[in-house]
Amino acid sequence: MTADPAQQKAEIRKRLRSARREHAASLPASVSALVFHRPPAAVLELVPDRAVIGLYRADPGEAPASGYAKFFHERGHTIALPWLVNLQTPMIFRAHSDPYAESDLAKGYFGLMQGSEDAPVVQPDVLFMPLVAFTARGERLGQGGGFYDKWLGAHPDVIRIGMGWDMQEVPELPIEPHDMNLTAVVTPTRVLGPFT
Repeated sequence: MTADPAQQKAEIRKRLRSARREHAASLPASVSALVFHRPPAAVLELVPDRAVIGLYRADPGEAPASGYAKFFHERGHTIALPWLVNLQTPMIFRAHSDPYAESDLAKGYFGLMQGSEDAPVVQPDVLFMPLVAFTARGERLGQGGGFYDKWLGAHPDVIRIGMGWDMQEVPELPIEPHDMNLTAVVTPTRVLGPFT
């Protein structure tokens, strides 16, 4: 493997994106309905009362976040989803008021479903993030756009929780100065962290 961190990341992404999709597709429907249905107790301990909860709408292969959105919505938390315009504009978050029917979502940048343009802008206190890979030390490899790292760099006190499959854990990742570590990682079988 090359010593260039960006190239290393690209190689890991290529390998794990495919493996992640295959893993998620191989799960029986009965299992898929149960994984990530509600946050485990160790994760709930990290979430302050009345916190604004940032989540995401999962792409195929990503750990599903819709169960968490419904769970926190029922507990009275404001739910926030990433909102993107283009590669140059920083990511913001908009309120997501209907995690059941998703009637408040619209197709956005990259063809992803996101909050509508008229949804209020909100700032998460706790941010659940998708990932391509993670380590047992809380290092995260994202999709490569840098949106989350840039947003977290401007909001360093946010509680950062990665969501992924166990098979996405890797022994090490190439780390660059802008990479932001996670507070914790949750998988279908365990919670890693909180990390200091």
